[in-house]
Amino acid sequence: MRLHRNLCFATVDGLLLIFNEGKYADKVVQQLLKRDKRWGSRDRGFVAETTYDVVRWKRLYAEIAEVKEPFSRDDVWRLIAVWATLKGIKLPDWKYFENTPTRKIKGRYDELSNIRKIGASVPDWMDEIAVKELGENVWTKEISALNQQADVVLRVNTLKTTKEKLQAELFDLDIETEIVKNHPDALKLTERANVFTTEAFQKGFFEVQDGSSQKVAEFVDVQPGMKVVDTCAGAGGKTLHLAALMENKGQIIAMDIYENKLKELKRRAKRAGAHNIEFRVIDSTKPIKKLYDKADRVLIDAPCSGLGVLRRNPDAKWKLQPEFLDKIKKTQAEILSSYSRMVKPGGKLVYATCSILPSENQDQVKTFLESESGKDFTFVKEKKILAYESGFDGFYMALLEKKK
Repeated sequence: MRLHRNLCFATVDGLLLIFNEGKYADKVVQQLLKRDKRWGSRDRGFVAETTYDVVRWKRLYAEIAEVKEPFSRDDVWRLIAVWATLKGIKLPDWKYFENTPTRKIKGRYDELSNIRKIGASVPDWMDEIAVKELGENVWTKEISALNQQADVVLRVNTLKTTKEKLQAELFDLDIETEIVKNHPDALKLTERANVFTTEAFQKGFFEVQDGSSQKVAEFVDVQPGMKVVDTCAGAGGKTLHLAALMENKGQIIAMDIYENKLKELKRRAKRAGAHNIEFRVIDSTKPIKKLYDKADRVLIDAPCSGLGVLRRNPDAKWKLQPEFLDKIKKTQAEILSSYSRMVKPGGKLVYATCSILPSENQDQVKTFLESESGKDFTFVKEKKILAYESGFDGFYMALLEKKK
């Protein structure tokens, strides 16, 4: 592989925004990809993947390059030099790479990559909490898996097509997919491709949704004709899956505290042909109280640390703070206590997160069941998904039933 100056410039600019100004990596990459209309898919792929790579391995590369934050432009060029050297890419004779000690980089890598928090490139506090909650062995394997690039997984929209038809349609566009075992609606791309420009996407034949995330709607155990509440719907990946599983029959109430996310869900629902969804903003306690004891199923896809989805959000490693973790656990407990009241007697509740920490997952469920608001619920089952075992994101889900 040869390095091209304009692509490297774009990557350096993006990394400065992410590291020094705290911008979100996905938003920065989106902007960078619009920078030059002449770039082909390979050029855009280079910018996106290199940016994410350096973000993912920031701590390791910075230790090897002996640079500290806030990074200067020269510092970021040194990070790029480390990245390229470790990838076996020959450095061009640009001034930014003058006197790069290639041999020393490889030696430092061998020495530092054996210290997990540096080699796996995570902050000290995150490493300590994860070891405490998961144990050394599991965390070492899990963070290794979470540092891999995520696969592109599609969820076939069964309201509009079948897995076989979609697979054939994408194959005609030279986009090859494979069936994913134990994931009835999933197709995995064998090679990365921009699926959003396809006619099949515009027509709402699929959504991009990780395999673990697809397990949540299945876990809710819905039937056509039910009244279902998705309490933290966001932009609605799971809401749309629920609509498909319910065959557009019955009622889904998609709720969120952010109106702009529900607007995005409305747009996606229209494309997907999902007609059984109502949208309600949680702007006070009133929308919740109106639904007390009314729902057959309630899904709480709770806000969390997001430690299970670091593969697709590697910058979260550097944005997350330990105090946020304490705050979010309080929020999770409050949401469980309040939103569970919408389940009618005999109905079911699913509590889910994209975290791998027991303190956000099974501990929250246990505390809830022992509380006054959880006394009418019984535990049915739970599912813990770890990235190193599944190949997908880390997730947790628990199914509870309200006594009749």
